[in-house]
Amino acid sequence: MAEEKYNLKNPSVKRILQEFREAQSNPSDDFMSLPLEENIFEWQFAIRGPTGTEFDGGIYHGRIQLPAEYPFKPPSFMLLTPNGRFETQTKICLSISNHHPEHWQPSWSVRTALVALIAFMPSSPNGALGSLDYKKEERRVLAVKSREAAPRFGTPDRQKLIDEIHQCMLSKAPSVPQQNTAQGSEEHPNNSEGEAQDAGAVAAAEKLPNPAVSEIQEEGERVIKEAREAPVNVSPSPYRNQCIYRGSC
Repeated sequence: MAEEKYNLKNPSVKRILQEFREAQSNPSDDFMSLPLEENIFEWQFAIRGPTGTEFDGGIYHGRIQLPAEYPFKPPSFMLLTPNGRFETQTKICLSISNHHPEHWQPSWSVRTALVALIAFMPSSPNGALGSLDYKKEERRVLAVKSREAAPRFGTPDRQKLIDEIHQCMLSKAPSVPQQNTAQGSEEHPNNSEGEAQDAGAVAAAEKLPNPAVSEIQEEGERVIKEAREAPVNVSPSPYRNQCIYRGSC
């Protein structure tokens, strides 16, 4: 990391570096995220499809852009992997994204947002910007296909990071579960059920299904406390070795 490019006293820079340390010291099997080496306000991520849904076993890549005012303004998100729930390379409208700054809380983090995004995957789209409403069997096909290769996006350096995140996630991901015909023919929930699923989601974190609720609340409290109290002292370890460095793959 070229730290000389950034003012380490800047609150946004300090917070982002703190979140980077948190991602390395407390990794999750459900997601992986890293800032670009040349721009810490832009992150690449991959999430694992939520268990017990048509996304189960899938690996879904995306891009996060953090505003200069982060964490006081929300990030924007786009997915890069075809998934049947969100359009690719389109900023998606969620209550954790820049489309709804009124819902964002500074105590939330990149990690918090990824936990919420996973929870949103099986919810009803209800016509939201950037949403898709594929049938469950189509989404299962995409979940299988998502494991084959990482999406192609951006510069060679960015693509190298995407590919390495993919290999790290793939090494930890379970296989896509087999679905019987009855499950495959299930319809999407009706409008009233979809609205109940999606009501408030992360706009009020308590609306998220467990265990996302407690994780978001605990994560938000811990990260904001550390961002305020911990000194900034990041060693320049290369992002490219992160998967091996963590010992998690």
